[in-house]
Amino acid sequence: MENHRVQEMMQLMASKIRAIAASLSDTDVDRFIAEILHARRIYVMGAGRSGLVAKGFAMRLMHLGLPSYVVGETITPALQKGDLIVIFSGSGKTKTIADLAETGKDIGAHISLITSNADSRIGKIADCRVIIELQRDATDDDAAEFEIRQMLGDHKSFAPLGTLFETASMIFSDAVISRLMEITKTDESALKDRHANIE
Repeated sequence: MENHRVQEMMQLMASKIRAIAASLSDTDVDRFIAEILHARRIYVMGAGRSGLVAKGFAMRLMHLGLPSYVVGETITPALQKGDLIVIFSGSGKTKTIADLAETGKDIGAHISLITSNADSRIGKIADCRVIIELQRDATDDDAAEFEIRQMLGDHKSFAPLGTLFETASMIFSDAVISRLMEITKTDESALKDRHANIE
C-alpha cells in the first residue's frame, strides 16, 4: 500500500473538487436556487455523512432567514403541498431516504436531489437534480446499499466511501448559500443575528 502525505491527499481532493465544480450544469444550479426561493418551507435530509451535510445546509438556510427543517428531528412540522425537500444522496437510492422522498412526493412536495446518480430511484421522481459527477465505487447489486457499506467499512478508493461526494456537496451547498446571500441582499451581520447564542 502506498504512503501519501496528508497534504498531498488534500491537494488531490481539492483538484477533484475543482473538476466537479466545472462539471456542474448552470441550468440545474439555477433551477435548484429557484426551487429554494419559491418554496413555502424547506426540508432537508440525507443518510450518514450526507445527512450531516444536509443538516449544515439547513442551518445556513435558517441563518438566511428561510424556513428550514431537518427531516426526522422531533420539532420538524408536518410536510405540506408546496414545501420543498432537498435530498443529499450520492447513490440516489438509499432505501430509507427513497421511501421518505416518495412519501413527500405523494403529499405534493417538490423534490430537489443532490446526487451522483441522476438515473436512480429518487432521481426519477425529483423535480430538480444537481449532478455531482464523480466515479463512485461500483456495486454489484442494490443489496450493497449505503448502510451496508458503512457497516463493512468498504474503503476502495483514495478517499473512504463517498467522501468526495459529501465534501463536494458541502462546498456546493455553501456556495449556494453565498449566491442566495447575493440574491436576497443579505449581509453577514444578519446571519450572525440568527446564529445560535446558547450553545
